[in-house]
Amino acid sequence: VQLQASGGGLVQAGGSLRLTCVASGRAFSAYTMAWFRQAPGKEREFVASIGWSGRSIYYTDSVKGRFTISRDNVKNTATLQMNSLKVEDTAVYSCAAAGGYGTEKRSWPSEYSYWGQGTQVTVSS
Repeated sequence: VQLQASGGGLVQAGGSLRLTCVASGRAFSAYTMAWFRQAPGKEREFVASIGWSGRSIYYTDSVKGRFTISRDNVKNTATLQMNSLKVEDTAVYSCAAAGGYGTEKRSWPSEYSYWGQGTQVTVSS
C-alpha cells in the first residue's frame, strides 16, 4: 500500500489543522492506520492509531482531548483532526499502516510496514 499525507502548515497556537492520509493499493480496511511525528532533534513519536474497523483508537497522552483520528474505508483515507494546537506539537507528521485485524495498541514505528512522506506542522506562539 502506498500512503500520501497532506494538510500540514503554519498555524498559531490554539488553532486547528486537519491532516489526511490517502492510501492506494488494495485492502485498506485490513490495516491499522497511525500517525507519528518527529520534531527536530527528537525521536519519532506515536501520536494516534485506529484499527481496521475504526473502533480501536489510541492516543498518546499529550494529544488526548485535542486530536481526533478517524478513517473512511470507502475513500481509503485516514484523518487526524488537530485542535487547540500547541507550540510543542510542531513536528513532521507521517502516516503509517500496519497489516492485520488486531485491536491492540501499536505504538512502535517498527510495527508499521508502510509509511507516507511527512507533512510539516508548525505551531507559532
